[in-house]
Amino acid sequence: MQDFTRYINPWLGRLLEKLRLDLDFQRGQGCWLYAGQERYLDCVAAYGALPFGHNYPDMWAAVEEVKKKALPGFAQPSALGPATALARRLIELAPPGLEHVTFANSGAEAVEAAIKMCRAATGRLVILSARSSFHGKTLGALSATGNPDYQQAFGAPAPNFATIPYGDIQALAEYLQKHASATAAFIVEPIQGEGGVVVPPPGYLKAVRELCTAYQVPLVVDEIQTGLGRTGRLFACAEEDVSPDCLLLAKALGGGLVPIGAVLASSQLYCRDFGTKHSSTFAGGSLACCVGLAVLSVLTARDGEMLAHVREMGTYILSRLREMCGRHDFVGVRGRGLMLGLDFQINDRTHPRNLMGILAEQKLLTPVIASYLLHVHKVRVAPTLNGASVMRIQAPLIINRQEADFLLAAIEETLSVLAAGDSAALLAHLLERRPRRGKPLPREPRQPVRSVPERAKCAFLVHPLDELSLADFDGNLARLGAGNLAALASRWLPEMAPFVAGETVISSKAGASALCEFIVIPRTARQLVAMEPEASLALVRQGVELAKERGARLVGLGAYTSVVSWGGMRLRDMGVPLTTGNSYTVVTAAEATITALDRLNVDPAGAAAAVVGAAGSIGRCLALVLAESMGQIILLGNPAHPQRSLARLAQVAGEICRRLAADCPGAPMAAAVRALPGCPDRDAPVEAFVRFWQENRQRLPVTVSIQAETMLPQADVVVTATSSVSALVRPEHVKFGAVICDLSRPANVSREIQRRRPDVLVIDGGVVEVWNRPDLGWNFGFERGLCYACMAETMLLALEGHWQHTSLGSAISLETLALVRSLAAKHGFRVADLRSFDKPLSQRDWQRVMACRAQPGPLPETAPRAPSADWELTGAK
Repeated sequence: MQDFTRYINPWLGRLLEKLRLDLDFQRGQGCWLYAGQERYLDCVAAYGALPFGHNYPDMWAAVEEVKKKALPGFAQPSALGPATALARRLIELAPPGLEHVTFANSGAEAVEAAIKMCRAATGRLVILSARSSFHGKTLGALSATGNPDYQQAFGAPAPNFATIPYGDIQALAEYLQKHASATAAFIVEPIQGEGGVVVPPPGYLKAVRELCTAYQVPLVVDEIQTGLGRTGRLFACAEEDVSPDCLLLAKALGGGLVPIGAVLASSQLYCRDFGTKHSSTFAGGSLACCVGLAVLSVLTARDGEMLAHVREMGTYILSRLREMCGRHDFVGVRGRGLMLGLDFQINDRTHPRNLMGILAEQKLLTPVIASYLLHVHKVRVAPTLNGASVMRIQAPLIINRQEADFLLAAIEETLSVLAAGDSAALLAHLLERRPRRGKPLPREPRQPVRSVPERAKCAFLVHPLDELSLADFDGNLARLGAGNLAALASRWLPEMAPFVAGETVISSKAGASALCEFIVIPRTARQLVAMEPEASLALVRQGVELAKERGARLVGLGAYTSVVSWGGMRLRDMGVPLTTGNSYTVVTAAEATITALDRLNVDPAGAAAAVVGAAGSIGRCLALVLAESMGQIILLGNPAHPQRSLARLAQVAGEICRRLAADCPGAPMAAAVRALPGCPDRDAPVEAFVRFWQENRQRLPVTVSIQAETMLPQADVVVTATSSVSALVRPEHVKFGAVICDLSRPANVSREIQRRRPDVLVIDGGVVEVWNRPDLGWNFGFERGLCYACMAETMLLALEGHWQHTSLGSAISLETLALVRSLAAKHGFRVADLRSFDKPLSQRDWQRVMACRAQPGPLPETAPRAPSADWELTGAK
């Protein structure tokens, strides 16, 4: 497989590897494929190109006959014997009115020839086709294919192609009434294969024939997938006694051994220009035509015994599938003969808070189901290209009852896994280890949220903080274990685009309401950091665009979506107001920190507070707020960029001095600032206070440093607000009895502190209780009704109808802090009860910390050390 990926198709190869669909089959016989010691029931049948399965004896007999007779393979131009014989036999079997055969090398080439033929015969250019159709991937065939996803990259559709809805006879009538004089042909499939095994209403094809005749527009019936027995008839159009002007065949005509296509046309359509100017070097070769004759012989032998078998087996399988699907609310079946499709209508409402719903939205669920069937049940099926929710079941025409029961048993068990929402079981075969045993969480389809005014809609961008966060979104994934979750994140998140994970109506104490949607950027924090900056920004832009498309009037940026967009500054051109939520994060963090100190009977005025990441937006603003209460402020920055970091910290130190001198005369540190000679006037610019701090830094209670490991042991309070993905604060860094408020996500505080430092209280900053504690639509790792402050700020602004950029960049104003503080009081939001390491602090937890602080014992060495490599990862948030 590695050579396939390297030498043939790296994009497809990597996807097949991730899906474990990269088996190298060494042998095929009948309906079975063999890889190593395993055998697999092949219900793809090369998308219909294996009518009689693998290596059918009659096909090889035809090949041997060519070899035995030493027939010339290619002898253009001449009267080709095998080609003439095959053409004659095709015309004998075809619907009436078809008289000439043009051979091709594939279905796509047959479509191209038909387009040329119709244009030459009519003198018109427009080719009309149906939406969601599939006619091939060469440029003309692709232009007739009714799916823009397959066209845009290749400059298709070319001019003079048009589409109408499939199965809608009124749409065809209206189109032809206006445009028949410019239309060279209408090309249509009797059943749309790649479009999702879509069967049109009864009588549709017959009505199409009548309209095309009335308007003198040639009818081209594409039977490349349906023809030659697939539906239980030689030609599917015969179900309604339709004779087209042009009939296209391929796939099954090659008997599973050779490529061949055929265009059967009426004498009116087959004109001189086409006959003299169209040709193909390899079309009509002896080998392919002899195999084609053998195919027709098998299909017509014993009065069409093979076709009767197809009808019998198709009816049996279809009836059993209908019975199975009738027991579930998320799947249906359709098709005819042995051209069947399972339509999985799984989404975030049928499977809320479940990875299956998201994989379906991302068009990845049917490939995963195909992989599950392949590895768990040894059944090979495949998704359709255009109908991403549909799984084709297209067994060889020779499938027997025992093989059909094998297939049906596999599907029945798979449907039970999907019905249970057991994502761990569905994905386990793709991962290294089997999941832990346990019952899947109950699947409760989400009810539509109650309506709110459209003008009160907001969205918030989130992303998994780490691999374990995947289990917060889908609790079933917890059974996979940490190693498998890491593999899942590394293999699958990069394949995904932003998606909506949940929605909720937020109510207010003041009586307002707003609809908030949560849009996931499918990358962990480490993955976002590792991406090229422009790539991560482009991904976040996709999330904002999705929010706009869904009607959001305000978009909140959570976690690293704010970091990679420079606090939203690089997204201001997107035509929708943004917020980082940093203002309310600062407000709630300061309040939680002071609350913790008060409960521990610590006077803030006599304590030193260290802010890790003080040069960033949250750290800077938090330092300004804490300066109102604390006795000393230590501003810590990034040693990886010492000059730039120290310059920014000096600016923050100047702002603190100005605030103490001008706005907070009663603050504990204010007197020390104002008492120094040369303190600028309260109306002086910040730059004057920066110079003042630089001249008096040794005597001021505001310290700047990039040596965090040296300074942290001097701090009674530590607040972390960085964009580092590492645990920067460890047990040996922290002063006895310190209080740590960790705002960073992923956390900057090592969990070892919880085990080794019982004297230290670690609280999770920025956690908010929403008014009336509603269900927020998915799990953030909190109890019902709790969320991060950045999310809450987005909700508050939406409740207030404040449709303006807020909290962007690094210079959050104190006025904005006052605004969100007042909005929280108005709408009933408050800081949640204090938590530590993602769990609520119990009374017992408080008692343990206070008892330890009262009777200190031996603690780990806290002497300064040389900065570690992790500290060099620190960046201000």
